[in-house]
Amino acid sequence: MAAAAGSTIPSHIKGWVYSEYGKASDVLKLDPNVPIPEVKEDQVLIKVIAAALNPVDSMRMIGYFKVNDTIPTVPGYDVAGVVVKVGSQVNNFKEGYEVYGDINEEGHEFPKKVGTLAEYIAAEERVLALKPKNMSFVEAASLPLAIETAYEGLERAGLSAGQSILVLGVTGGVGTLVIQLATHVFGASKIAATSSTGKLDFLKSLGVDLPMDYCKVKYEDLPEKFDVVYDAVGRLTGQ
Repeated sequence: MAAAAGSTIPSHIKGWVYSEYGKASDVLKLDPNVPIPEVKEDQVLIKVIAAALNPVDSMRMIGYFKVNDTIPTVPGYDVAGVVVKVGSQVNNFKEGYEVYGDINEEGHEFPKKVGTLAEYIAAEERVLALKPKNMSFVEAASLPLAIETAYEGLERAGLSAGQSILVLGVTGGVGTLVIQLATHVFGASKIAATSSTGKLDFLKSLGVDLPMDYCKVKYEDLPEKFDVVYDAVGRLTGQ
């Protein structure tokens, strides 16, 4: 447990804000005067130490969710930081606790107006966990949304112990976590994966049994069949 991040909580904070839709490089601006989020009874206020960017942040900024998004807004889903204030209904966290999590429970339908690319953010107790002591804030912030995606995908696919899996595009955040979850949690018997030539050794280090260079091998032509195929690349209409 770390010491609380200072006794004085400001009324306004710095945050990365977009006030129109477009490419992040064009619309994302640092705003030194963002109102600090109100802390509800079931929430904690977190001093942000590290935050992660995910594809969904870019999608929001280009207007993919504009029906449910309101601007100006601060993007960001994943966070790691220190609790500096707790709501009256919070039971598991106290000031000074180091926590991490994905602050958006319904990230497509109801994304928070002040996301994690700010100095402080408010989040419900139920979406947070204590940061492991052997993990840095940066490492912790990189996990939540990616591991949620990886785990839910394996659950939906019904991967079970003893089955084989082929993972496409494994060297991104979701793909690398799919490999580790498939091995250590779901008990896959054999793992194949695709990547570029320079990353084949990395696949082996993750425990991939059959690493394939997608520039040289077409997985569609493989004589071997797999119980599950997990596409960690994918495409969205309209991008």
